[in-house]
Amino acid sequence: MSVLGDFYIKVVLRRPIFSLLILVFLTLLALTQFANIKLDASADALLLKGDPALEFYRETSKRYGSSEFILLTWQPSSGELLGDESLENLELMTLKLRELPGVESVVTVLDVPLLSSKPLSLSGITSGEGLPTLDDSTIDRDIALDEFMTSPIYSDLLVSKTGDLTAVQINLENNEGYRQAVEERESLRKLKEAGALNSSEKIFLKKAEALVKKINAETLYQHGVLVERVRAIAAEFDSNAKIFVGGVPMIAADMVAFVESDLLVFGTAIILLMMIMLAIIFREVRWVVIPVTNCLITVTMMLGLLGFLDWRMTVISANFVAVLLVVSLAISIHLVVRYRELESLHPNEERYNRVVSVMQLMAVPCIYTGVTTIVAFISLVVSGLQPVIDFGWMMTVGIVIALIISFIAVPCLMLVWTSKEIVSTDISSQTPPYTMYFATFADRQGGVVLAVSGVLLCLSIFGISRLEVENRFIDYFKESTEIYQGMELLDSNLGGTIPLDIVIDSPISSRDKDYPQHAPINSTEAYERANLDFASEDLIVVDNFEEEVWDDFDDFDEGQNSFVPSFWFTFSGMQTIDAVHDVVDSRPETGKVLSLSTTFSVVRDILGDDIGGVELALVQKSLPEEINDLMVAPYFSVEEDQARVTVRVKETSESLRRDEFLKDLHRRLINNTGLAAEQFTFTGMLVLYNNVLQSLFRSQILTLGAVFFAILVMFWALFRSLSLALIAIAPNLLAAATVLGVMGFAGIPLDIMTITIAAIVVGIGVDNCIHYVYRFMREFSKDRDYMATMYRCHGSIGRALYYTTFTVIIGFSTLTLSNFNPSIYFGLLTVLAMAAAVLGALLLLPRLIIWIKPLGI
Repeated sequence: MSVLGDFYIKVVLRRPIFSLLILVFLTLLALTQFANIKLDASADALLLKGDPALEFYRETSKRYGSSEFILLTWQPSSGELLGDESLENLELMTLKLRELPGVESVVTVLDVPLLSSKPLSLSGITSGEGLPTLDDSTIDRDIALDEFMTSPIYSDLLVSKTGDLTAVQINLENNEGYRQAVEERESLRKLKEAGALNSSEKIFLKKAEALVKKINAETLYQHGVLVERVRAIAAEFDSNAKIFVGGVPMIAADMVAFVESDLLVFGTAIILLMMIMLAIIFREVRWVVIPVTNCLITVTMMLGLLGFLDWRMTVISANFVAVLLVVSLAISIHLVVRYRELESLHPNEERYNRVVSVMQLMAVPCIYTGVTTIVAFISLVVSGLQPVIDFGWMMTVGIVIALIISFIAVPCLMLVWTSKEIVSTDISSQTPPYTMYFATFADRQGGVVLAVSGVLLCLSIFGISRLEVENRFIDYFKESTEIYQGMELLDSNLGGTIPLDIVIDSPISSRDKDYPQHAPINSTEAYERANLDFASEDLIVVDNFEEEVWDDFDDFDEGQNSFVPSFWFTFSGMQTIDAVHDVVDSRPETGKVLSLSTTFSVVRDILGDDIGGVELALVQKSLPEEINDLMVAPYFSVEEDQARVTVRVKETSESLRRDEFLKDLHRRLINNTGLAAEQFTFTGMLVLYNNVLQSLFRSQILTLGAVFFAILVMFWALFRSLSLALIAIAPNLLAAATVLGVMGFAGIPLDIMTITIAAIVVGIGVDNCIHYVYRFMREFSKDRDYMATMYRCHGSIGRALYYTTFTVIIGFSTLTLSNFNPSIYFGLLTVLAMAAAVLGALLLLPRLIIWIKPLGI
């Protein structure tokens, strides 16, 4: 340490101008990388790494086909939904939307086939001829509207049950190159985890990861542009209809816009308010400029490093900028306050010697606070969620940069900033600092401090027991935002927002084709059974059945004069899928449910009542491509012999608790449908997000114990006293428990946006306690009087803690004006964390030291 100290003095402090010029050069260099800074809001960046459910989700999406889409709601300002004026304007808007680059197709009520608005036969459906749409002049629109409102396929999905609202789905072009890059990356990552990656494959892995990041950035930008163009087109029809824009691309684009706006607007506001508060506290220009300059250089350096390394921020990790401001400001204020103390005590001392003394006195506590804060943020690295991992690493690197920059910029600026004015404040001032009131309270009301701390701990533990690992995504946004209003409208009128899929395997291997309950269907048998099935007068009789449908049965032969239908297109399979559909649909949290049961329901409506084996076989084999793509392909895989139930879960449901909902639904499916547990699998964004939440709880809340233990060991090493280390960690435990308890009482859940607050609380609290205890040990050696030492510490180091906290609280309170609720929560919880930490350091910590006397008598 002595060698390093001498080197530091020789290289930095004796050459302050040169050191500052180096910082200016590096800062300008960092600014050149700002154009490369990117925010990543892709789903790939927000999901749990190594989650088996993610791999299954990708396989399912590939198998059944899925593409991203933007949704528009269309609610006519006047007239009926299917009135001439409404449909004309809707068609005009649709034509403009289809011309946008990146749009593959647009689906509206004008495009879908009507299956019950005109008399249809099963042969009519299988032939694909004459399927009407709204463009058909013979269609009665009142009947068509009734079909849209009641159809198992269209109701609550394309048209609301009230018949006054419809959806416009804009399907975006698929990026096959992205899918292939992700598949290549994941296969190479598996080899890497198994330790089987050779040198060339390591290169390919880096290229695949870089390609995925590049495509994600390009896609996010393209989708952002597309969303703005969609909104511009929708705005043209504001006078004709009430239109909301929704969908994942819109949400991602808006979240990035919110975060970028908050970083710029509130980052600027925080810095300006910090300057004002520092001016009020120190009343001297240099003590305003030096800390703020240090903060700006630190943040600029870190952001430049992110741009240079293409290390992308997300809506979660972007918060590191604000936390880094707190860390660098705290270091700056500690150095400034210590300098002013020495300036007040030794006004005639040479400035250079005074600065050297400050750095020597503050080196150990500042370095230790940096290391312990890093330990707190390292806990985020085990989360498994990339944005949270990035937040942990960004803070780790940022704290190192903050320490280095602070130990160069602050002392060098002190040396080159000449000031003839000697401020006789701080120690020698006749007016006692505010922190002395805390000292007096801790002295005279020690019992109250301990009692209140005990009660607060009990209340916090109770609050933590009420803490939920859950959140409604809609609660991220204020009710006045388009995202909130659009999601609420989709949930209440168009079947929900969060996708959930249930993939069910056939009880009999699809390769066996050995179904004992039904034999293969050949042409002769099919004809006899067909005549029998259509003999009833209650059913629709097809006049030319043999001519119109027989060719379909001939297709069954495929050279073997037989066709074996899937289990799912048998009576037993139909019963199973109907039972599953009913169980899912009965849940209050679910919105629109679609499956083969929906298809069978449509066929029942056409036939009049029941379905026989031939009709089921026709549904599997002989529907035209257009109808098959609508009614069968999304819910059935021939290759895997799987059935798929798609569900849209209501995000606005007050009763929705994802983990509890999934477990209860799983249990009900086993008990009520006869399915075996291993026969079906849940997938979709609901499952993936739930896995993220549960993993965050396990990795973060449970990791806090290990973090506190590591910090305790570091305290022991620094203070050389186990009892003092235990005393120092007590306020940190209380501060963390208080913040988490308040979250529990306030109903603020732990989720991907708030999970980092625990690490922030620990990091801030540890800093305060290290500075106070380290100073207390130095002061105690003067007279070995606990009470007098406490008063001296409150009048010196207590000032730095108070100034930092007060400045940060005022600055971060501006975040409450954000439209992005996570930013509001982050601001409020950071303010609470700062207040809890400083109160613990100025009240509970000195009281415990005086009570236990860990330094002897």
